[in-house]
Amino acid sequence: MKPNAYMRKFPVHSVSFSQISSRLQEELKSNNPQIRFLLKKSPSLAFATINEIATRIGRKYNIKISLNFPERGKIEDYESYGTENIGFVFQRDSKSFPIPRDVIKSKALKVLESVQIQDAYMYEGKEGVRAIGLNYRLDILPSSLHIWGKINDEIANFCDWLLENCYEVKPGVDGAFNETSS
Repeated sequence: MKPNAYMRKFPVHSVSFSQISSRLQEELKSNNPQIRFLLKKSPSLAFATINEIATRIGRKYNIKISLNFPERGKIEDYESYGTENIGFVFQRDSKSFPIPRDVIKSKALKVLESVQIQDAYMYEGKEGVRAIGLNYRLDILPSSLHIWGKINDEIANFCDWLLENCYEVKPGVDGAFNETSS
């Protein structure tokens, strides 16, 4: 069968930020007892386990996902896992967006309330955008997306738009949506 005929028969659809973060949250919740045990034993082991789970979910979409805990003691807030401070790396070497940067900035202003938009990381031929809200910051780069703060519906909608229009994330392999708990 020719690749084009296969693609017509089985189209590959973009995957949304909401879908990925929901799967990540589900997987982290199902592993909560193990993570809580590891937290008592060693926070660094818990951190490694949390990010192994994130890496496993990301691999299914051909991206690298990492969870960050920028505040002391934040790792003990297991209810927030996957709902804040997440990094997505798409294509490490990308220096420019596939759409004009002004389109990204304009969309951010429309979707996000009370947000300041800035050009960011503009050196060595690279481009980026930073969106700063009251309780969050988004670092939007051609190769990655970093969410610092709690993800609300506005942020999720904007990130859905980014994944569809800037990053074109698609499932990695057949059966990619069948995670199992460890």
